[in-house]
Amino acid sequence: MSLPELREVDVSYGDLPALRGVSLTAAAGEILSVVGANGAGKTTLLRAISGLLRPQAGEILLEGARIHRLPSHAVVERGVMQVPEGRKIFPGLTVRENLDLGAYTPPARSRRRESLDRVRALFPVLAERAGQTAGTMSGGQQQMLAIGRALMACPRLLMLDEPSLGLAPMVVQEIFRIIAEINRAGTTVLLVEQNTRQALALAARSYVLENGQVVLAGSGRELSGNEHVKRAYLGMCVWRAAAAGEASGYDNAVETTMNRVRLASC
Repeated sequence: MSLPELREVDVSYGDLPALRGVSLTAAAGEILSVVGANGAGKTTLLRAISGLLRPQAGEILLEGARIHRLPSHAVVERGVMQVPEGRKIFPGLTVRENLDLGAYTPPARSRRRESLDRVRALFPVLAERAGQTAGTMSGGQQQMLAIGRALMACPRLLMLDEPSLGLAPMVVQEIFRIIAEINRAGTTVLLVEQNTRQALALAARSYVLENGQVVLAGSGRELSGNEHVKRAYLGMCVWRAAAAGEASGYDNAVETTMNRVRLASC
């Protein structure tokens, strides 16, 4: 059974199309990644599944049941949770208060203690800083809090929007390790990432989104070896590393990569 399945989905912002004929499926228990450049439609895809945006055409199903006409709270009640880009924690509340807010649905409330123990085991720093104001934590800690808050809802489908954004490389590695651990415990994961190399390495299957359309799909290994993906996306990882001072001596490679990216974006 698919968690979720999209069939020929169109989403627009006014007259501006954001998704055009997008079809994809995530099998229960797998990690599925969607990669693409900024503005490709990745966040729009997650917002449509979450019920925050209404498709103009097509349908979205969860275990065979249509959910694309449901309000967002009803989608959450069916076990779909989104960790938004930029984390969107409540900065003025404590860590514990943020976590408690994740368990607001009746099924989640009944399992609050169990879920809290699970989150503390995955993120020990959240247990240590339970009384700390969330806005005073580091970016990596806030990302852990955002994921932990989503887990408090006992999701069957966990959707993550750019979880590595703005984080140090060592923190990124830890976040991706924890995502894999969450999946091993049985949660289906839909991962949206610009860090293409990491996303393809983690996911069983991946889709490449460009200008609101799916242009490639396959296993992580297959897409990692695809020439278009290597030129347009994997080269971006070299550029980011160089920009962070981690790839000194690669100036010529970076310049070549950026030229290729510009051409691929035209």
